[in-house]
Amino acid sequence: MPNLHATWLSRLRQPWDAALQALPSQCAVCRRWPAERLCADCLARWAQASHRCLRCALHLPAPTPLCGACLRQPPALAACVAAVDYAYPWQQLIGDFKFRADIGLARSLGRLLAEHAPAQPLLQSCDALIPVPSSARRLRERGFDHTLLLARALSRQLPSPLTIRSNAVQRQHTDMPQHVLSRHQRLRQLRGVFQVPPAHAEAIKSQHLLLFDDVMTTGATLNALAGSLLQAGAASVSALVIARTP
Repeated sequence: MPNLHATWLSRLRQPWDAALQALPSQCAVCRRWPAERLCADCLARWAQASHRCLRCALHLPAPTPLCGACLRQPPALAACVAAVDYAYPWQQLIGDFKFRADIGLARSLGRLLAEHAPAQPLLQSCDALIPVPSSARRLRERGFDHTLLLARALSRQLPSPLTIRSNAVQRQHTDMPQHVLSRHQRLRQLRGVFQVPPAHAEAIKSQHLLLFDDVMTTGATLNALAGSLLQAGAASVSALVIARTP
């Protein structure tokens, strides 16, 4: 069952979110004023594209297409694109947005992905965008759905808005936050966590789906979610993330 409190709060905040993001502000990195929360100069300096594995987004020397791990054991994801490394200044910015509700960053983070050249083929070819869901408990703790807010900010800045299926998958609460666990522990904890509700199964059958998340660490969450969607009948599942741990 959807979290009614979180859904109500998200709908209540949407008009205010849009208004706040439209106001001139101070760049969160260089402190230039007036500017968007991420000014053009900082985006040019800190968001340079680099060559990455096509399936897990780890850095690779050009022109190698796949890392050794993905060659040995191909992931459930058909493709994965990360815009930046989870390092300065992105680690702080994502933390401010996600844990300190600095929602004014959503528009700039969405623009980062909308203008990221390697992401264009995935954005243009997908049938729907699926924000990685949080559990009902996490939504209550945070007070808003951070991946859904970012997905909407991304979609608004594309020539053709994407279909966003935020209810296509339900996530059960996990005892430990994923970022504190090893890959083996993450995989074990994620067994059976993601489920496609029967009411939404028909909508994803034979669809080319694009998962969206803020940070990718080991890929365990994205691959577990992709596996659930493929099992439910999706034609393919790829992923787009803001940041990838080096």
